[in-house]
Amino acid sequence: PHVAPVPPPDWSARVPRPRSSAGPRRSTPQPPVHVQGRMGRPTLLLLLLLAAEGRRPRRPRCPDFCTCTKDDAMCEGAKAISRSFPSDVISLSFVKSGFAEIPKESFIHAPALHLLLFTANSFDLINEDAFLGLPHLEYLFIENNQIKSISPYAFRGLKSLIHLSLAFNDLESLPKDLFKGMEALTKVDLRGNLLNCDCKLKWLVDWMYLTNATVDQIYCSSPEQFQGKKINDLSPQSFDCITTEFASYQSLKFQSISVEAFTFGSDRYVVFAQPFIGKCSFLEWDHVEMVFRNFDDIDGTSTVICKPLIIDNQLYIIVAQLFGGSHIYKRDISDSRFIKIQDIDILKIRKPNDVETFQVDGESFFVIADSSKAGSTTVYKWNGNGFYSHQSLHPWYRDTDVEYLDISGKPHLILSSSSQRPVVYQWNKGAKQFERRTDIPEMEDVYAVKHFKVKAELYICLTRFIGDSNVMSWDGSMFHELQTMPSRGSMVFQPFTVGAWQYAILGSDYSFTQVYHWDAKKGQFVHFQELNIQSPRAFCPVSIDNREFLLASSFKGNTKIYEHLIIDLSN
Repeated sequence: PHVAPVPPPDWSARVPRPRSSAGPRRSTPQPPVHVQGRMGRPTLLLLLLLAAEGRRPRRPRCPDFCTCTKDDAMCEGAKAISRSFPSDVISLSFVKSGFAEIPKESFIHAPALHLLLFTANSFDLINEDAFLGLPHLEYLFIENNQIKSISPYAFRGLKSLIHLSLAFNDLESLPKDLFKGMEALTKVDLRGNLLNCDCKLKWLVDWMYLTNATVDQIYCSSPEQFQGKKINDLSPQSFDCITTEFASYQSLKFQSISVEAFTFGSDRYVVFAQPFIGKCSFLEWDHVEMVFRNFDDIDGTSTVICKPLIIDNQLYIIVAQLFGGSHIYKRDISDSRFIKIQDIDILKIRKPNDVETFQVDGESFFVIADSSKAGSTTVYKWNGNGFYSHQSLHPWYRDTDVEYLDISGKPHLILSSSSQRPVVYQWNKGAKQFERRTDIPEMEDVYAVKHFKVKAELYICLTRFIGDSNVMSWDGSMFHELQTMPSRGSMVFQPFTVGAWQYAILGSDYSFTQVYHWDAKKGQFVHFQELNIQSPRAFCPVSIDNREFLLASSFKGNTKIYEHLIIDLSN
């Protein structure tokens, strides 16, 4: 039968004209031959094949500002990174371009790239995953640009890269582990950058020690101690990158005037004296909630000191009060409560201000500094059944603090007073009493003295409410001034250690509390941190569950707990 003629398709609309600037132009496919009558199977297949060829994706044309050959493209003065490069381009270069950054996945449409070059461009930032989708890239040159910042994950995915150059840019640092995952690297060029060799760059030195890649000689521009030195010659030990910080951890909604930590049984406890409600508040560590919680209380009247003392696995608490007398309590384990076992002589102790416990020749003592005009600073001794007055050091001196310390292998006490210079007492082994040895010259109005040791060297911190507080060193025969600290309104200057770190913390009623850190090279304290504590009166470090805390009593605000954190500045 007769079949109507089939009109030919519009092939010129289906087949794109070649856009490449090189190579012969493709010839436009010819339309199929028109066949009269019924079409056979071979003719139909030919039509389908030719139609399919007409629907192939167009080969992208060369972007503006670029010159393209079969495998290569070079762009000069481009305002942005085009995404229309031929997918089979192998080499791509950008020169004197005007874009400000290399965005994420900028070349994902050119997966065949083996070489990528940027030179004399003005961009200053490389974003993360900027080169993602380039599994075959082997050479990456980013040179003579104005790069100031690189994302830590800028080179993620470049597992085949063997040569990387970031030479002659404006880089001062490089993010940690920038080259992570780039195991094929054999050459890295970082010359011509103003690299700051601080802790943020320590990782690069570590990496250079471990990598098999060659790194050209590069130099430190800062800090001063490394300026002009070759980074290639530095070692990881050249950097001191571990620092610490006291971070706010817990706030307790009560005022306190003293704080003590102690271990009883296998548990760690702290006790605060609350003068306004006359209470010793005992706290224990909650291992589940990871906070300090209430454990027990001893009620009184005007409690100023709650001093724990362990003798023969028994816990005793010396409770010093301004009114109502001072007492000694014992922990009754069977009944899980504190019981009062003894009163302290009210004629000797009128206005207690400090309590210190110590042992001499295996015997247990405590001493109470009395700040009244009529009382007497008194040493008490344990006799197996209770504590009894052993020695009155002196009357009428209004002592504000007592410190027990070892000087040259012998027990000593230092008494601070509002009426005289600090007095040093030495233990007489034969008489089994303390004898006055000397005083500390030119140190008037010292409220308290606390001692510490650094590598067996003895030092003391002297607290002064008006004037400067002082750090003094022992030279074998006398204490000499080592350092002064401005301390208006200070009633506590407390040295303490946390692990390998030596600190001193200076409280103030008028300003922020100042934390100082001992600088071994300088042989003195340097300012370290400020803490906001209202009218602090005592500080106490506590170690528990492999964590370190600093407890701070506050006379006018909430009692504070800080955690001591170790920070690696190279991270």
